[in-house]
Amino acid sequence: MWPIFEQSLSRFQQLETQLSDPAVVANRPLYTKTAKEHGALAKQVKPYLEFKKVTEEIAQAEALVAAEGDAEMRQYAEQELATLRARRDALQTKLEDFVLSGGEAYDSIIMEIRAGTGGDEAALFAGDLYNMYCHYARDHGWKVEDISFNPGEQGGYKEVVFSITGDGVFQDLRYESGGHRVQRVPKTEQQGRIHTSAATVAVLPEPDEVQIEIKDQDIKWERMRAGGAGGQHVNKTESAVRIWYKQGTPDELEVKCQDERSQHKNYDRAMRILRSRLFERQQHKLHEQRAEQRRTLIGSGDRGERIRTWNFPQNRVTDHRINLTLYKLDSIIQGNLGELIQALRDYDRKQRLGQAPA
Repeated sequence: MWPIFEQSLSRFQQLETQLSDPAVVANRPLYTKTAKEHGALAKQVKPYLEFKKVTEEIAQAEALVAAEGDAEMRQYAEQELATLRARRDALQTKLEDFVLSGGEAYDSIIMEIRAGTGGDEAALFAGDLYNMYCHYARDHGWKVEDISFNPGEQGGYKEVVFSITGDGVFQDLRYESGGHRVQRVPKTEQQGRIHTSAATVAVLPEPDEVQIEIKDQDIKWERMRAGGAGGQHVNKTESAVRIWYKQGTPDELEVKCQDERSQHKNYDRAMRILRSRLFERQQHKLHEQRAEQRRTLIGSGDRGERIRTWNFPQNRVTDHRINLTLYKLDSIIQGNLGELIQALRDYDRKQRLGQAPA
C-alpha cells in the first residue's frame, strides 16, 4: 500500500517545485492546473506524512519506555505511547480507506433527489430526504448550496439538486445513491391507509475543470424565460439556461437551470451539474471494467436499485444491502444518520479488504 503514497509524495514534491518556478507562475492556466493537482494530492500526502511522523515518534517512545527506570516516568511514557498508537491506527485506517475506495476522496458532491411513484406523497418524501441530508451536512459543518429545484404541488419536491462541500463528504454519503421506498399514511389519506411511494437519490462526486474538461465546441446552450412562479421577473427576463452535451456520448445530455435571477449564475450551476454527470458516467465505465470479484458487494449505487425502506408506522428503517434494520426512523429522518452510515462504511470496508489481493 505504501508505494502508492510514496509515488504521490514524489509527484507532490515535483508540483511544489513547479509552483515556485517563475515560468509556471507567469503562465496562469498552467499555474492554475498545477495548483489544483497539488491541492488534490495534499489530501492524501498530508495524512501519509503525519503517519510516517507518528510511526517514528512511536519507535522513540517505545525505546524510552524500555530504558526508563523510574516507575512514575515510565507510566507517563506508556500513556503517551498509547495516545500515539491510537493516532497511528486512525491514520492507517484513513489511508487504507483511501486505497480501497480507489482514491475516490472528493470533498464536494452534487445530490439529486427525484420523486418517483406516488404522486404528491412521493414529492413530500423527497422533501423529507432533502431536509434529512441538509441537517446531517450542517451538523458536520459542511456547506449546503441549492442548485435547482421543482416544488411539488402539495409541498416537498418533484426534483431537487444541491451540492454539499466538506471534508469526507463523499465517503459518508456515497452509499445513499439508489431507490428509497417509503411506507406511511399520507396527509391526504382520509381512511388511514398506508401507501407506498418512492424517491431516487443520486450522489455525484463534483469534479473540477481539470478532472473533466468541457470544450465550447462540445456543447450548445440557449437562454430562455424561467417557467413556474416568479412574477414579473419570470415574464420579462430570459435568465434561465439550458445546455446540451453531445460529444462522445451515446445519447444527448441535457441540463436546465433557472433558479437564479442571474443568467451567468444559472449557466455556472448548469455546467457544474453537467460536469458531475459526465464524471459519473466516466466512473461508471471504469467500475464496469473491473473484475467482478473486485467490486464492492454493497451495491452499484444505480438510481434504479432499491436500497432502503422507510416504514413510518413501525418507526423502522431497513437497508436491504446489508440487511440492517433500525427502529429509530424518527431520529434518522431528522438527520441523525451516523449509525446507519457507519454500518455501511464498516461493511463496505470489510468486503473490500476481503477482496483486496494479498
